[in-house]
Amino acid sequence: MAAPLRVKRQLPFSSWLFAAPGLLITGAFVLYPFVSTLVNSFTDRRTLVPGHFVGLANFRELLHDDMFWTGLRNSTLYVVGVVPALVVLPLLLALLVQKNIPGITFFRSAFYTPVVASIVVVGLIWVWLLDERGLVNALLETVGIGRVGFLSDQWLLLLSAMAVTVWKGLGYYMIIYLAALANVPRELHEAAAVDGAGPVRRFLSVTVPAVRSTMVLVAALSSVAAFKVFSEVYLMAGPSGGPAGEDTTLVMLVQRTGTGLTGRVGYASALSVVVFAVTVALMLLVLRADRREES
Repeated sequence: MAAPLRVKRQLPFSSWLFAAPGLLITGAFVLYPFVSTLVNSFTDRRTLVPGHFVGLANFRELLHDDMFWTGLRNSTLYVVGVVPALVVLPLLLALLVQKNIPGITFFRSAFYTPVVASIVVVGLIWVWLLDERGLVNALLETVGIGRVGFLSDQWLLLLSAMAVTVWKGLGYYMIIYLAALANVPRELHEAAAVDGAGPVRRFLSVTVPAVRSTMVLVAALSSVAAFKVFSEVYLMAGPSGGPAGEDTTLVMLVQRTGTGLTGRVGYASALSVVVFAVTVALMLLVLRADRREES
């Protein structure tokens, strides 16, 4: 006779024990900072001073702060300049490295290398390249164009930072597109080729519709990342934000305002709330545009 099976009674809260580490980490490093920032945005708290409730005073001050509008302008321009490039160029790059030909693994690794490289190292390398006495200006002077103030001109500095962001993000979004392209049926391309469609026509009529949802995902991710840009501009423009601070972004303004012994934590928190609201709005706009196009 077979031995009876013993069924152990499961504790009613055992599932919470497994979820507890993740919940604690999320609460300590996500929920608590978010709530704390939201509460501080309605106070005049400083680094060493608790502060008092001031209502919407910090948000009213934002409307009259020239640096806030400068940061908002630069962050918005960053989104406009970076997002289209990061939606289209990685897709074209993925199409190039998608084919299984000898040596293609090397190029895939080479394109992905900037993604895993430290942003500090990448920023310093580009600063050395674009400096007044850097390699790029030396080549331009050699061909007779003359030296260009990539890091001293307000708009050229912002464009240079955008180029670094695009260059570093190409490999990351290329991997996302490669996963999407692997799910596109080859029969669609073959049928389009039989109908006489060329490479460009197949790209517009077959590839783009097939990876459209992935393009929306890339647009949403790159929009949020571009609006919250900090490292690239900080490394290339310096803590002051370029000439007269004209290249300061919103996140740089948050860092500059809320740090130090005399940091205005309450005002910096209000800036952070605005950054959060704009990034959420950007994602909603992208998703709404996608749904409108589908309908």
